[in-house]
This record gives sequence, C-alpha cells and structure tokens, in this order.
Amino acid sequence: MIIEKWQKIASKYLVREKWATLRVDEVKLPSGIVKDDYFVLEYPNWATAIALTEEGKIIMVRQYRHAADIISLEVPGGVVDGDEGPEAGVKRELLEETGYTFKTCKLIAELYPNPATANNKTYTYLLTGGVKTHEQHLDEHEILNVEEYTVAEVKQLLKDNKIAQCIHVAALHYGLAELDKVRL
Repeated sequence: MIIEKWQKIASKYLVREKWATLRVDEVKLPSGIVKDDYFVLEYPNWATAIALTEEGKIIMVRQYRHAADIISLEVPGGVVDGDEGPEAGVKRELLEETGYTFKTCKLIAELYPNPATANNKTYTYLLTGGVKTHEQHLDEHEILNVEEYTVAEVKQLLKDNKIAQCIHVAALHYGLAELDKVRL
C-alpha cells in the first residue's frame, strides 16, 4: 500500500496565543473522503538537553507541571524563541534553568512530540563538560530544582518508570545510547 499525504482544503484559526495555536483544517484524504474538523496544535519548537557536568553527572530538573498536576523529573530544556536556532535555544535554556555552561554541544535527535495533532519538533542535544557559571535566571512561572545523577542512576530511574515526561524519556534514551558509543 502506498501512503499518500492529505490535501489541505481550508484552515481556520480558533486560538492564536504565544505558547500555542489551535487551528482546524478541512482535509481531503487520498480515498476522497473529506474531513472537515481536523484539529492541529501549532507549538513553537522545543530543545532538550542531556547535559553532563565535568564530573560526568547528568543534570536533571524537578518541577511542577500544572496540566498533568504532577511534580516531574525532567531533562532541562524549553521553547526555542523566535528566530533563535535550536542549539542557541538549548544553551540559553540550560543557562537560565541550571546556571551551567558546557564545553561541547552535539545534536543527537530530532523528534516530533505528537505528529498526529501537533506540528512542532523537539531537538535533543548532548552537552558535556558542564560547569556552574551563573545563578538560575528563571521565568516568572518557573520554580525548579536542579539535581545531578550518575548515568547508572538515570538508567535505574528509567527502569523504575520514575521519569514521566515522554519527550524527556526519549531524549534520555538517545543520550544514553550516544554516551554508550563514546565509551566503547
């Protein structure tokens, strides 16, 4: 079977806000069926960091996530601002959230968080040689703790299902695989 793209017939924006936009599309499927209410979330792109200190510890952040009503253990990261590239965005987010700067930065994955309903990408970077150079400079709505874990501890957290944010779980799997390649 050949998979074909859908044809967009029309779009209408229902919500246009800084952090999320909701549009409804009318689309024609390859079968000829017209679906007049396909909802799409337009988010800015995101960047996540598998960030290692000079001592080889992985930097994680713990923060409250209102939509899920959980306190979540995550990798640092956030929205790529405006015309900023994803690498600049991840470095800025790390400095703001953790106060760390890094010697190296390598793109290791580009993922779509939910391509069925959202159009954005998440860029995952592996950063090494992290040193605390600044104090945190958090956004007004951010309250987070910076924590450091050994690679073995992070692997155990994943095995024990203690990291609930799926984008960050994927980022950690890519990061740990990259670290395994480097350590061979």
